[in-house]
Amino acid sequence: EVMGRHAGWIAAASALASTNETDPPHIILMPEVPFAKKKFIDKVNQTVASEGFCVVVASEGTRYKNGMFLADSGLKDAFGHKQLGGVAPVLAQMISSIGLKNHWAVSDYLQRSARHISSKTDLDQAYAVGKKAVEFALGGKNAVMPVIKRLSDKPYKWKIESAPLSKVANVEKTLPKRYISKDGFGITNKGIDYLKPLIQGETSIDYQDGIPIVARLKNNLVRKIT
Repeated sequence: EVMGRHAGWIAAASALASTNETDPPHIILMPEVPFAKKKFIDKVNQTVASEGFCVVVASEGTRYKNGMFLADSGLKDAFGHKQLGGVAPVLAQMISSIGLKNHWAVSDYLQRSARHISSKTDLDQAYAVGKKAVEFALGGKNAVMPVIKRLSDKPYKWKIESAPLSKVANVEKTLPKRYISKDGFGITNKGIDYLKPLIQGETSIDYQDGIPIVARLKNNLVRKIT
């Protein structure tokens, strides 16, 4: 189970781990594709029969055709959003019901904290966005957010622009249909072409006693601009 309440980008990115058609993940569940239990179970059975095992990557926001989350706990958070109880155990129960042994895992905060394996592209963009945000603030530019605009895929080129908060706040970018395979369980070559540049390049990191050394911010306040 990976993050993605309404958009399946993280789940889709797991397809980058495959080097041929039989490599896992064999099934990717995304919020953009309505979940059909029978179709899912059939795919699991087919995969186990042909490969001997089946790896499933599921977005936390996997939902039925009627919009109900598989992991809907019936509760709401402070923002009025439905609280999810975890899609992995729900799927595991379905798989157990057909007599297959299984194990489930939730990446949780590991998805946010694995700086030591960040790609150089990811790191460069993160620093560029942060730097541009400071420049916007110092320049008195308000109600905007720095965004990454892709200029080309091959070679991969990009630049930082600004976008009005009124256009991007509370707006989610979902996976385009052209990135999702016909059966709804995978990613197309166009999707791979979009995602692959984002994981290119390796970065080094310093360690102390086997533990990554993380930056400590000084957090010195600056004079408020009036």
